[in-house]
Amino acid sequence: MFDSLSTRLQDVFKSLRGETRLTPETIEAALREIRLALLEADVNFKVVKAFIDRVRDRAMDALKENDVLRTLAPSQQVVRIVRDEMVALFGNAEGGLQPSTKRPRVILLLGLQGAGKTTTAGKLGKWLAKQGRHPLLVSTDVKRPAAIQQLNLVGQKASIRVHDPAGQMDPVARAKGAVAEAANLGFDTVIVDTAGRLHIDDELMHELVAIQQATDPSDRLFVADAMTGQDAIKSAGEFNARVGVTGVVLTKLDGDARGGAALSVVSVVGVPIAFAGSGERLEDLEPFHPERVVSRVLGMGDVLSLIEKAEAAITEEDAERLEEKLRANEFTLEDFRDQLKMIKKMGPLESIMGMLPGMGNLKALAENKPDEKQVGRVEAIISSMTPDERRKQHIINGSRRKRIAKGSGTSVEEVNRLLKQFVQMQKMLKQLGGMAGLAGGGKKARRQAMQMLRSRR
Repeated sequence: MFDSLSTRLQDVFKSLRGETRLTPETIEAALREIRLALLEADVNFKVVKAFIDRVRDRAMDALKENDVLRTLAPSQQVVRIVRDEMVALFGNAEGGLQPSTKRPRVILLLGLQGAGKTTTAGKLGKWLAKQGRHPLLVSTDVKRPAAIQQLNLVGQKASIRVHDPAGQMDPVARAKGAVAEAANLGFDTVIVDTAGRLHIDDELMHELVAIQQATDPSDRLFVADAMTGQDAIKSAGEFNARVGVTGVVLTKLDGDARGGAALSVVSVVGVPIAFAGSGERLEDLEPFHPERVVSRVLGMGDVLSLIEKAEAAITEEDAERLEEKLRANEFTLEDFRDQLKMIKKMGPLESIMGMLPGMGNLKALAENKPDEKQVGRVEAIISSMTPDERRKQHIINGSRRKRIAKGSGTSVEEVNRLLKQFVQMQKMLKQLGGMAGLAGGGKKARRQAMQMLRSRR
């Protein structure tokens, strides 16, 4: 989503690298480019003006008082100030749900039609289940055709119970019934997928107010389609004025949107971003972490999110087993295939690459963009080998390579290339001692990542 903005900002910082020190002239030149980059990214013009003024004031103060470390190059000084101010745009919100002692906790999902509320209900339920919670879903959208059926399908896919009393078509009664069922059966959270419209009207607002009064929700999350840009911010503001909003869920962050909604919503609407959705899978919803998002935009990567994804995809036992094999120089093609499967569980390769420091600028990766299909072909080649061949790649002679290529639907050249790359990988892993600590190291890896993050402040 932030590719264009990230590229523009990194180009600004690159142009400063040739400077030996900051001057008022270099600051103003950089600010002009940053202003254009933000406006082109569809950030609200008032937010841009206030942001540029704050960056200018801090940069000029640094020149006068010399309070910025002298060891920092001009580009690093500007990056540091821009990063701090971009994080400040998001306020002090931690992301996720705020603490609440209410049981059952009621979460209302608000928003216009087509923003992704129903899918978000399933994703949020899945996320809560991973936190050890027991969510119950209910739809109060009785007018949109198949809306209730859609939530039932989403709930089934997410393995989450859905409250759907036969014949009950009163929105308020459906919501109250879900809260009562949750209390009786021990569910600790009720997620209410409310109705939406193509535009805001009084009928919708009266319905939402009635549901709110009947269920006493702890959270009123506005679900906004990030690809609609400033229209999403305008709608969030209107919902907040009419029924009150406690947080925003930005969906479709993996699309081609320019990012202005994410950078404007807190300043314009005055409510924090709670969650961000960046994919079609039920797992593709995560608490919004401002520092991590800003780090990605500025090309610094997002090591903490990468560690969390690795921990979710790779068990500690698997990581320890892999580390032992690497130390004993016993890493085989079978292990390699298993690792590819685990990496695919972490999400799209392009997204994973964006979390690596220095790899956020996808323009630089355009010619070598990670190819999901190629990963599938590698898996197919390894799966076409016998168990002995996967464990002892040196026994794979010419006739075996032909058989493997035929069985995997690839060519002998591709099989040869994979075997050559695997031998090189074995040598590299032996020298490095393995990267299994990323997932298995858990607290140690997280602590190191936090230190890296703090060092950039």
